[in-house]
Amino acid sequence: MSEPRTEIVFVDVDDTLVRSFGSKRIPMTLVVKRVAALKQAGATLYCWSTGGADYAREVARELGLEHCFVAFLPKPTIMLDDQAPAEWRLCRHVHPFNVDSIETR
Repeated sequence: MSEPRTEIVFVDVDDTLVRSFGSKRIPMTLVVKRVAALKQAGATLYCWSTGGADYAREVARELGLEHCFVAFLPKPTIMLDDQAPAEWRLCRHVHPFNVDSIETR
C-alpha cells in the first residue's frame, strides 16, 4: 500500500503573496490564509522570488508565514529537465485569484 502523496507547493512572492505599491506591501489575504491551511494540512511549501531568497524570507516573515516554508529560494533562470513544466503529470499552475481551488486534506 502506498502512502498518500504529500503536496509540494512553490509559492511566489510578488503579485502572489503581496502586491507592492511603491515601498508599501499589501498582503493578498486569501493566498496568505491558503498557505497557512496548506501547511496545516501537511503540505511541503517553498517560497521563491525573482527578488532572491532573502527577499522571499523577509516577506514571509512580515506576513507571519516564515514557519510555513521549508526553504526560501530565488526563482530559477534556467530549468534543466527532460520535460517542460507543462508536461509534468502531477504539477499544475494555480493563479492567486484561484487559490481556493487548492484542496487541503
